[in-house]
Amino acid sequence: MTLWGGRFEGKLDPAAWALNASIGIDQRLASQDVRGSQAWAKALLAAGILTPQEALVIDQGLASIAEEFKNHLFAFTDSDEDIHTAIERRLGELIGSTAGKLHTGRSRNDQVATSFRLWLIENIPTLQAELGKLQKVLIQRAENDLGIIMPGYTHLQRAQPVLLSHWWLAHFWSLQRDWKRFESAAQQCACLPLGAGALAGAPFPVDRSMLAAELGFASVIPNSIDAVSDRDFAVEFLFCSALSGSHLSRLAEGIIIYTSAEFGFFELSDAFATGSSLMPQKKNPDVFELARAKSGVLLGDLVMLLSVLKGLPSAYDKDLQEDKAPVFHAYDTLQTLLPVLQGAISSLRVHPERIQRAIDANMLATELADTLVGNGIPFRQAHELVGKAIRLAGSQQKSLDQLDLPAYQSISPAFQADIYAALTVEKSLERRTVFGGTAPQAVKEQLALAKKLLEQSKLDVG
Repeated sequence: MTLWGGRFEGKLDPAAWALNASIGIDQRLASQDVRGSQAWAKALLAAGILTPQEALVIDQGLASIAEEFKNHLFAFTDSDEDIHTAIERRLGELIGSTAGKLHTGRSRNDQVATSFRLWLIENIPTLQAELGKLQKVLIQRAENDLGIIMPGYTHLQRAQPVLLSHWWLAHFWSLQRDWKRFESAAQQCACLPLGAGALAGAPFPVDRSMLAAELGFASVIPNSIDAVSDRDFAVEFLFCSALSGSHLSRLAEGIIIYTSAEFGFFELSDAFATGSSLMPQKKNPDVFELARAKSGVLLGDLVMLLSVLKGLPSAYDKDLQEDKAPVFHAYDTLQTLLPVLQGAISSLRVHPERIQRAIDANMLATELADTLVGNGIPFRQAHELVGKAIRLAGSQQKSLDQLDLPAYQSISPAFQADIYAALTVEKSLERRTVFGGTAPQAVKEQLALAKKLLEQSKLDVG
């Protein structure tokens, strides 16, 4: 059975059939396709195309098919070109020739666009929930590690001391932006294409606003050509996925570095580490390395679909059959990755003593410059003076707090005894009380805000 064979005498070449068929991919749209068909039957009834009895029989047949899919009892055949063909074939088996009336005024072009959008609307919240669970893990880490001071890095060079909790929360906020972007992507999906037909619009008085309300769409796409060709919503989902993957990769990279023997800040749980087939001593961060790699895979999904779309004329083209595979792949990738990262991060063991040993007084150079600023020295001049002090201390193999006052004053009389009070890590942290800063009180306020946002999302984050 095909939905288009009337004008053909011969059969499609088997190899061409295999290339053309999409049932292996789009069968994931089964429940959404059934829902769309049920709504379409109601619209045909309201338009006077179906009798009440016909609409009832079709609806009951589709409900039976939905149950078959739900219970994994639906049997596909070799003649099923796509999910639409499979469902219409099965409907005919259940209710007879009345099934042939369901496709009146409808094309697979607007049908698949509707099912695809419905699938994303229904499944994006699941990804958001997993992101929320990872955010919760980061909040818990930030609470548990609140008193630990670590070196902050820029250019992978020691920069300034920060709270480890502040570092964990930095990744919370990037995931929060991801969460909001997915929310926006779901809203972009909520525009109804059904009723657009193949490209020119349905030839019967179908109430598209009623269809939108029935299926939970927020609006109706106002142009039938655009309705069947638009895949911006899929691209936006893939962009959200790729950017989220990039954020997860950055988090993973930090953990990979900090679990190395050279740093030793964190230790991997046995449950989320692997060994070497050759070297018995190895404990590898494979989970985080794979997270890092998956960001490239997600970027590839985005580029793949953009490449398919870039040269298409308007309306529907068969190229658009390739739109679902990257979306499903990106979704599956994040659904696999996010729960593993939740467990791997929550089970990390932190070594505060190793972190403490990585902090040195030279990281407080900015505090020293700020002290000079407090004594009336312009910052640019203070910056230069402290730079000279660092060079002098280095030549004596000392740190800034080990350099005596006469040595400082040999550089400039602007250095007074009060400089030593600034050369403490605790003082450095306490001074950064600005909103978003790394002072303990500021981080506690940030934690409270993060918790509030997580609660407001109203998602099941455990």
